[in-house]
Amino acid sequence: MPYIEIDTNATGIAPEMIEKKLGRAIELLPGKTERWLMVRVNEGERMTFAGTAEPCALAVVSLFGKASDKAYADMTAEVTKIVASETGVPGDRIYVKFEEVSTWGWSGSNF
Repeated sequence: MPYIEIDTNATGIAPEMIEKKLGRAIELLPGKTERWLMVRVNEGERMTFAGTAEPCALAVVSLFGKASDKAYADMTAEVTKIVASETGVPGDRIYVKFEEVSTWGWSGSNF
């Protein structure tokens, strides 16, 4: 049950390419697949980083359960690569945040 949300102040991007690439990348987290992945891409957001409105992005990766430090490191590298290549935001202006969720609801009940 992973969910990835990308917020960026960049515009003119192709969200479907980000969604497709994240669908493959999610498999870097053990037990996670595109089958359960939900993605939201928000472009043109009002955002600043380091005091400027130059292009920046935040990727929030939420997952049911936990993953290893190595899996998170691999995912951070891949998400940064995807967001940078598809938005033009430099990698050093992209944050990746992980949220481990202990209760996740779907189809009227909880896991």
